[in-house]
Amino acid sequence: MNQIQFALRVFAALAVVLAATTLCGRLATLVRQPRVVGEMVAGVLLGPALLGAVAPGVQAQLFPADVKDTLYVLSTIGLTFYMFLVGSSLDHGLAAGRNMRRASALAVSGIVPTFALGAGAAALFFGSLSPDGATRWEFMLFVGGALSITAFPMLARILQERGIANTPIGGLTLVAAAIDDAAAWVILAVIIAVAAAGSPFDAVGTVAGAAVFALLMLTVGRALFARLGARVEREGRMGRDVMALVLLVVLVAGWFTDFIGVFSVFGGFVTGLAMPQSAVVRRELEMRLTDLNSILLLPVFFAFSGLNTQVSGFGAGGGLWWPLVVVMAAAFAGKYLGCAVVVRVQGFSWRYASAVGGLMNARGLMILIFINIGLAHGLVTPELFAILVAVAIVTTAAALPIYRASLPESLERGTTEFIPPAVAAREP
Repeated sequence: MNQIQFALRVFAALAVVLAATTLCGRLATLVRQPRVVGEMVAGVLLGPALLGAVAPGVQAQLFPADVKDTLYVLSTIGLTFYMFLVGSSLDHGLAAGRNMRRASALAVSGIVPTFALGAGAAALFFGSLSPDGATRWEFMLFVGGALSITAFPMLARILQERGIANTPIGGLTLVAAAIDDAAAWVILAVIIAVAAAGSPFDAVGTVAGAAVFALLMLTVGRALFARLGARVEREGRMGRDVMALVLLVVLVAGWFTDFIGVFSVFGGFVTGLAMPQSAVVRRELEMRLTDLNSILLLPVFFAFSGLNTQVSGFGAGGGLWWPLVVVMAAAFAGKYLGCAVVVRVQGFSWRYASAVGGLMNARGLMILIFINIGLAHGLVTPELFAILVAVAIVTTAAALPIYRASLPESLERGTTEFIPPAVAAREP
């Protein structure tokens, strides 16, 4: 196949992905769901679930192996820059002092019970769902880690769409979700290192490298970016050379963290955190990067995930329904109950506690990244992959209905302080 023919195939695949995700995203908004839920469903429909079942020849021609490889690269770039935008838009004041302590407690309450229940479900279905060569402990760690994730970038997108990213609930859940995801990446790095070399000590270099990278980026990098931010503030816009430098740093950070085994999304997010808290810088980055990234590149990732989702086990008489019910229950109960109880103990009302429990159950994007990496490393079977994709869609789709039922719009912005009144009254 010459380069022109290959380019034509890639363009055709991108056109189909864009049309499908845009349509399904629009339909999702019509039923009061986040657009991203529709985009996830579109990805699955482009795979064996619909297109592969109805027109397998068309699907094979649209998405041959070499085109899928190209889609993977594009989706990785999109994820890295999306995480960069999320990091750059995060209000650092929400992650300081008492706020961080409360968010850390919430993160632990979402990780520990969900991990325990997920690991238990994995042990129950080890014989039928584990890949060849995997040990029971590796399999339990992988499933527990996957279910422990709260989709930080997806949660940020949901909160930003509703304009509540910096409200008490939004701030608390965003910081807690970031901690959840950091813990999940450490778990995945350990699993991959052990699976590749057979020893937990082989993961030490990966974790240490990530820690050094984050330290340098958030100290030296932040100081250098502050100078760029001051220049942008003076000029009122981000010039071409400054924008090129920012993009270069994001790409190098993504390459480095991918190289050491922590994955490019981590590099993008930490680089975003290092950006100055400047309204002009945020405006320029959002204007130049958001549309192309969220409209085209992220949907490419959903399509790539959908192409890897095998649904044959969910047919009549299929053997995946019982594992799906158990894994789904473990995923939902661990996050919702664990987080809700801690938020209530921190002084929020039960309405707020239930709202946070619902939001923290949104896993979509990050669990898809997690399981795609696991699939590439032979840590997950196609059957388990399909189950976890279903978990991603259902728990993410349930997040907003639970939130709305728990916290109507009349109460949504009723509290402007991050700390609940009952707690603020007890503290100096």
